[in-house]
Amino acid sequence: MQDASSQESNNASESTTGEGGAAAEAPASAQAGQATEIGAADGGLPLADPLGSGEAPAWLPPQLETTWEFLATYPPVLALVVALVGIGLALLGRGFVLFWGHKLTSRTRNALDEKLLRIGANVAALIVSYLAVVLAIQVLQLGDTAEKILIRVALTLLVLRLMTSALKAGHVGLEILGALRERFAIVEERTMPLFDLIMTVLVIGAGAYALLMVWNIDPTAWLASAGVIGIAVGFAARDTLANLFAGFFIIADAPYKLGDYVVLDTGERGEITKVGIRSTRILTRDDVEITVPNSMMANSQIYNESGGKWERFRIRIKVGVAYGSDVDAVCELLEKIASEHDTVCKEPTPRVRMRGFGDSSLDFELLCWVAQPAQRGLVSHELYMAIYKGLNEAGIEIPFPQRDIWVRDAGVVRLEERGGEPG
Repeated sequence: MQDASSQESNNASESTTGEGGAAAEAPASAQAGQATEIGAADGGLPLADPLGSGEAPAWLPPQLETTWEFLATYPPVLALVVALVGIGLALLGRGFVLFWGHKLTSRTRNALDEKLLRIGANVAALIVSYLAVVLAIQVLQLGDTAEKILIRVALTLLVLRLMTSALKAGHVGLEILGALRERFAIVEERTMPLFDLIMTVLVIGAGAYALLMVWNIDPTAWLASAGVIGIAVGFAARDTLANLFAGFFIIADAPYKLGDYVVLDTGERGEITKVGIRSTRILTRDDVEITVPNSMMANSQIYNESGGKWERFRIRIKVGVAYGSDVDAVCELLEKIASEHDTVCKEPTPRVRMRGFGDSSLDFELLCWVAQPAQRGLVSHELYMAIYKGLNEAGIEIPFPQRDIWVRDAGVVRLEERGGEPG
């Protein structure tokens, strides 16, 4: 009987202990669940401290567990070793990718793929280095608050560096697509600034959103504030916005392109050297660069001398000869002079037209073409010189205006008309 009662008391104590252990495990599991929820609320950042106990991580090879546990007694040393090993592996991986990637890209003639490969290798090394730094921060056991701040600072630097790499990679990608004009005709030199601006806006927007999420900031209020600020900025910078929208329309409509010779309605004439989002730059024949806002370019009349079916530019040389000259000989001489000139285009052929009867000359006009509008001044000078010499050698007179002046002598009176002699 005594043995039976003692056994029952032991069973009761065991059941009580089991219930107490279960009750103790329940708060522990609740705390673990709460910690998981907090980690999820922080945006999924690796802010937990799985290495704070000094135990080796699960992914570490068994051969290195003893070394890890030994260095764990000195957290700063372990953190330094982890950071150096991680950065070293990142640099080795970058060199490996560049070495074998260079062997592949060396078969192509384009150097842009080499730039793209280098950007990709730098990004991969940067991500591995960031993971090593985060692991080193967790090893230091600085506390939850300090650890969160340091990891977020490191992640902020990573996002900023990824933004710059994305901008570089996007620009190189646009250059690669522009080189393949047979397949991507829309990406060309004149549309490159538009796509570059769109890509820049998208990358900066995505990066700004990522930075807000890193620091656990709700972007809704910021977006509402940005709307109000945008309205104010729109009124304050309406001229700048007008130039920007005009730049979009100029790039899309393409009334001119780089290298074209244009004449503005204000009289400026020159070569288009840059078509930007805000302004257009024109290099005049005096080697003076003019910056014209795109809003003015969009609202003004522009004469594109390089437009049309071809880029050739027609020169008009006006010549006057004296009345009585052989008109057939004049036409033949002018056509011969233009045809023998080296810079004048052979097709279309030079032609001569008689334009009318002037006050003192027969008016002719020589029409010929040059390959570039910039050659107009020099070729006109050389043709005028050759025409003058040719007309002199042919004995054809070049008239000039003459005026005969008749002066009436009405104040002189003869003595015979007065009927006497002076006394």
